[in-house]
This record gives sequence, structure tokens and C-alpha cells, in this order.
Amino acid sequence: MSDPTAYVLLEDGERFDGLACGADTYAVGEVVFTTGMTGYQEAVTDPSFAGQLITFTTAHVGNYGVSAEAMESDRIHARAAIMRAATNREDAPGAEGGWLDWLRDCGVPGITDLDTRALVRHIRDAGAMRGGVFPAAVSEQEAQALIAEEPSMAGRDLARAVTPGAPVVLEPLSGSAGPTIAMIDTGVKDSIVRNLRERGATVELHPCTTSAETLLARDPDAFFLANGPGDPAALGYVVETVRGLVGKKPVYGICLGHQLLCRAVGLETYKLPFGHRGANHPVKDLTTGRVEITSQNHGFAVLGPGGAKTLPSDEPVRWETDFGAAELTHINLYDRTVEGLALRDVPGATVQYHPEAGPGPHDALYLFDRFISEIEAAA
Repeated sequence: MSDPTAYVLLEDGERFDGLACGADTYAVGEVVFTTGMTGYQEAVTDPSFAGQLITFTTAHVGNYGVSAEAMESDRIHARAAIMRAATNREDAPGAEGGWLDWLRDCGVPGITDLDTRALVRHIRDAGAMRGGVFPAAVSEQEAQALIAEEPSMAGRDLARAVTPGAPVVLEPLSGSAGPTIAMIDTGVKDSIVRNLRERGATVELHPCTTSAETLLARDPDAFFLANGPGDPAALGYVVETVRGLVGKKPVYGICLGHQLLCRAVGLETYKLPFGHRGANHPVKDLTTGRVEITSQNHGFAVLGPGGAKTLPSDEPVRWETDFGAAELTHINLYDRTVEGLALRDVPGATVQYHPEAGPGPHDALYLFDRFISEIEAAA
């Protein structure tokens, strides 16, 4: 490597040198890693990465350029890209620009030629933590001061930063008319909305501050809780809204939405050491016995019965909640954490992962069909 022109500094003092790329600026936030081998553009435009700097474990990032089709929202939400070997090619059939040119145009810094294996191993041992990407001209003392000013992800409400300012109604993309779904938009990915619309749903996107009374007045067929960034424990106002919806109509949640629905029925969440981010996480669907390879992006999880962080068996264990019984439906086969549950006395269900992929395998796309079928059956 040439003489370093940038570096990553973590709040515990660990430093990793590299070469600056992307925008000529610095960024601070929570440093995390994702194991996806493709989908770098989808990752940085996923609102769930708001407030975070993404370390890509795959070596080559940028090989096939960028395009409008790969956007998961209207802008980049990640604060920086940390890479081993960044490239700026745009010769793939669908490319509309180069990756590094695009980062630069969007004002997002990147760093390449960095030992990402060493960085990821450190995060796996010490946990995700605050840090930053800095030009070499910024002293470590200055960098540490900037990192210290950054709030911790635990206890942080980032949903307000990514939610829409006003409701948006999106018509079905298929020829048939299906249910109307009111979604509390805490940072939904475009591919989640598209999958629902392709199955005939009309999707209403509502700001995360919308009250239960306003949502009930819309009289939809179901409510949907989106993915998004931050700590679910900091979103008490959304939890109270969801409590006003449970039992009235079916309620479904994905990722952050899973955590929020669980908190709304009286369960607890906790921060994972370094989260689940990538497209290769094996999850078992306990209702079918099928193992799916899933796409995931979250840093928090739901506690099992008795406050257990992990579950030892593949049994559909139950919780007693404020709204009756809840039953485990999905479990992570990496670390035995809760990946989904179903409410048994009121209509509702959740999954922790991303069945829409975007990017990733399509093993779990069937869940959208399951959601729609259950909504139509409850109508």
C-alpha cells in the first residue's frame, strides 16, 4: 500500500490505516460489518444503516458500478464505506456510474486498502462501537474528540430522521386488487414495499409519529411495521401506537418492526454484541422445518421466555404476553437467537430478518405470500 491517506479509529483507540476514496471528508458513527458479497449500493441506501459506518467483509467492492434500480431509498444513509479493495468500474450491463464517483457525488467518504479482516475480528471480539473514518491530516486527538461527541446507538431514536414527512399512498403493481396495508414507516426499504405491491396490496406509508387513532381511522386491512435504524427501546411512542393497534386488525413486523411489535406486547429487546448483517444467515422456520438462508441487518434482538438471549432447542416455545400467547416461529441457527414469532390469541406475526432480500437469497420470499393470505383470511 502507498503511504496511508486515511484511517479508521475506534473509540477504544484501535487504528486501521488505508487510502482515502469517496468524498474528501470525515464521518463518525457506529462501526459495523456486513458479510454480503454483493449489494453494496443496496446496503448503503438501506435506512437501517443510518448512523453507521459499514465495513464490507467481501474483498472487492464496486465491481459492477451503481444504478438507479439498486436504490433501496432515495439517498445514502450509511455514513461511510470501509473496504479492502474498492473499484470504480461502470462497465456492467446495468451500470449508470462508478461506485467511488457516486460516493463522492453524494458526499460520503470511503477508505480502501484497509485490513478489513483485522477490523472485523476486533469488532467480533470487542463488539460494535463508535468510531470514524478520517483523512490522515486529522490528528488522532481531534478524531477521538469527534467520536466522543457521537451518541451511542443504544438508546438512540433514528426513526425520526428517516421517516416520511407526510403519508404516501402507493397503488398495487399487479393487475389484481388486494388488501390495503397501513405501514408505520420507520425506514422501510423500497423492496419490501415493492413485494407487497406486486402481490396486489395498496400500501400506505405513514410517519412514525402517527397516532393509533389516525391509523385506525384509515380502516386498512392490516398494519405493517417496517425495518429501520436505532434502538427499539428508544421508540416508546411507536410502541404505544402499536399497542393501540394490536387486536384490532392483523399486525406484521419485519426487523425493527419485529422488535417494536414484540415490545408492544410486553417482551423485551437487547443489543447484540456485533449484530447480524449480511446475506448468509441460516434461519429455521419451525412451522415447516425448512432452513432458509436469509438477508439480515439489525443490531438488536428479542429476549426469549424467561429473559433468555438464546434458545437451546428448535421447539416452538411460547411467551405469555399482554395480548395472550406468542409462539416462536423462526430461530437463528448461527447463535440461537429469536428470528420470528406469531401471536396466537390476536392476529399478528413477525420476522427479524429481511424476506425481501435486496440484496440476498430469495429463500424467504414466501413470507410475503403468507402475510397476504393471512390478511385476506382475517378480512
